[in-house]
Amino acid sequence: MTPAQRTLRARMAAHTSWARTENRSARTESARKAALGRFERQVDPEGRLSPEERARRAKNARTAYFSGLAIRSATARRRGRVRGGE
Repeated sequence: MTPAQRTLRARMAAHTSWARTENRSARTESARKAALGRFERQVDPEGRLSPEERARRAKNARTAYFSGLAIRSATARRRGRVRGGE
């Protein structure tokens, strides 16, 4: 099987799985908790902050992280347009 065929097969399996999922939120809950936990550990590695303050800071850390991803994505798209126009 070629890499392209494997990709198509995997994509089909993923869509089939999601089509059969009754509660998407429950299915992804553990991943969301793990991601939030990562930002909470980043802003309060020693666990000294109150839960409210830790949550506020974690939200800011998460926003900063995704803003950085957006910047890198825009830069990559811009580079792609420049190369494509050459």
